Amino acid sequence: MLWRKKRTYLDYAAGVSGNASSPHEEGRQANKALEDARTVIARLTEVQSDDVVFTSGATESNALAILGHTRALKVGGRKDIHILYLPSAHASIVENVKLLQAEGVAVEALPIKEYRVDTEVLSRMLRDGTVLVSMDAVCGETGVVWNTREVGETLRKARGDGVAARIVLHVDASQAPITEKISRAHFDADMLTFDASKVGNVRGIGALIAHRTIPLIPLYAGGGQERGLRSGSEAPELAQSFAHALTTATRTREAFRALAEKDREVLKSALKIIPNIHIQEGRLQVPHILNISLPGRDTDYLVAILDEAGFAVSSRSACETDSEEGSRAVLVLTGDPARARATLRISWGPHIRSRELVRFGRALVQAVSFIDNNTPG
Repeated sequence: MLWRKKRTYLDYAAGVSGNASSPHEEGRQANKALEDARTVIARLTEVQSDDVVFTSGATESNALAILGHTRALKVGGRKDIHILYLPSAHASIVENVKLLQAEGVAVEALPIKEYRVDTEVLSRMLRDGTVLVSMDAVCGETGVVWNTREVGETLRKARGDGVAARIVLHVDASQAPITEKISRAHFDADMLTFDASKVGNVRGIGALIAHRTIPLIPLYAGGGQERGLRSGSEAPELAQSFAHALTTATRTREAFRALAEKDREVLKSALKIIPNIHIQEGRLQVPHILNISLPGRDTDYLVAILDEAGFAVSSRSACETDSEEGSRAVLVLTGDPARARATLRISWGPHIRSRELVRFGRALVQAVSFIDNNTPG
């Protein structure tokens, strides 16, 4: 005889709600929620569900891609290892590449020309030991859209010409979803990084998109979750929120991009009155990130003035706010230390109204005027 009994949850040691790795009903429900979210993200990025590895965010995903792949090759007996990276990329790419360099890996910066990877120079840099190229899809500081597809084509040609056996292209696409397509084919990448906090109002989860054929080893040991690559109790609720945010971004992408392009031009026009202002822009640009330089001004002070006026902006990436040289990305892209030390990044999302950006433009003009009029000399 079958009957339904009232459930009593006595597995708090595994977590106060169902643990996705537990065999009971609560665990199975948590696992279903996790796998449903994985399937949604796989569909949006046009990969297999098994390609989606959940992490705590973009920093961990980038570390797993860069360190995990390179160390897997070393464990497999590979001696000659050469890596190329984009020097303007997020710190989690640059700093992890430096870690490998300290371990004896040959490392070089990708060549940049006019806000693009110079693929002609890149083709001459590739060699038999080149195993990995790591770059971002969209610069988080300037909004420059990088030419990942051209890079991918250059790497394929090198393989075809016998220059290198296999070069994996890793692309940090964290900043892309609200204005760009997010399929792996769109970026022509082998591995992709995403971060929920750059898409929606959820923190603490990200994903590395990587096929099983790409050698990877975990950054640490544990329970062996996520294909054995990322141990730790899964977070089904965060995974569902992440999947929902990516779905919403995909659905609203075109409309937001069109509006953001108009708002960007209005804001740029309003700022023309400011003397000695520079805008960092590439040939291809996401419209909702506007990076300006105001040489000779203290932009950290400017951020504080704008904060008091009710506007939240930053002088550079939140991960590098203590940098004395200013914006590393702007320094790499412009070669101008004065511009790099005096940057301001304005970025917005679908919930920001056009009139708010108009108000901000006025406030910024007034704040810069205040600083100029109260700076000695």
